[in-house]
Amino acid sequence: MRWLRNTNSNSLASTLLQYSSLSFLRPLSNAAADDWNPTFVHPTAIIHPNATLGQGVSIGPFCTVGSSVKLGNACKLYPGSHIFGYSQLGDNCILMTGAVVGDELPGKTVIGSNNIIGHHAVVGVKCQDLKYKDGDECFLDIGDNNEIREYSSIHRSSKPDDQTIVGHNNLIMGSCHVAHDCKIGNNNILANNTLLAGHIVVEDYIHTAGAAVVHQHCHLGSFCFIGGGSVVSQDVPKFMMVSGDRAELRGLNLEGLRRRGFSATEIKGLRAAYRKIFMPNDNESGSIEDRLKELHEELCQIPVICSMVQSICDSFSESRRGICKYRQWNAS
Repeated sequence: MRWLRNTNSNSLASTLLQYSSLSFLRPLSNAAADDWNPTFVHPTAIIHPNATLGQGVSIGPFCTVGSSVKLGNACKLYPGSHIFGYSQLGDNCILMTGAVVGDELPGKTVIGSNNIIGHHAVVGVKCQDLKYKDGDECFLDIGDNNEIREYSSIHRSSKPDDQTIVGHNNLIMGSCHVAHDCKIGNNNILANNTLLAGHIVVEDYIHTAGAAVVHQHCHLGSFCFIGGGSVVSQDVPKFMMVSGDRAELRGLNLEGLRRRGFSATEIKGLRAAYRKIFMPNDNESGSIEDRLKELHEELCQIPVICSMVQSICDSFSESRRGICKYRQWNAS
């Protein structure tokens, strides 16, 4: 990182010594064991003396690191990035220019290892829920290997007994929003301008196209696909594809299933099950609950079909919003 290196003949350590009268500067590590992996702090950075910095940390110009912050080994803060409050970064995390992590609030923000927080992204700040009470603890927990791109925002929880969670290996593209108390699993891709309201559950291997909007308290099942510009106001079961305003079921996410290694037999079984549930012939008329029960009894030995049926049934529980609308085409 070129901006951390002194272009003069003096070393960076010598440059920092010139600023030794400024108490907010954190000195380089004094441990001899750190010589091979030194910590670089630009003279214009404001580092609270109580902050904890790991080995090999690089902090650029005009950055701010608060008193309760913990930075893991080899973290990099690019110019003008800031981290506040009780916030913790794991090893090898990067804050790009203008990124803000944490807030001076009760509670904490914990971010795992190998995460990238993009330019001007805001992560771990106060939620926008009017029910939040000043002084309450609020929490955000982010796993490992996530990339959170420019201008995205992820908020802490709205109450002390809950937390906002982001799992591992997620790509959250530019200008996305993840509101308070959301639970995001692993290996998801949220395309640009995807907006998640509060208390949403996003399972694993989900892909949204751009400008998708999801209503609060909805569940998005694993391996589902949300079409661009969709307004999702009810649950999306596993393996399915939705689009439109309001979003409707458009069949199975077949391309996504193939890419994720589902076998031809599994996909064939899912297609047969989908047709039986949502495209019944004259002999299979009746409520969707009846068809789900019948299908479960017939094909319960096939794990992926059981998983899809269970996902649909769960959406009809009293605490859930039901599934997205579907057009009951006749298969005959």
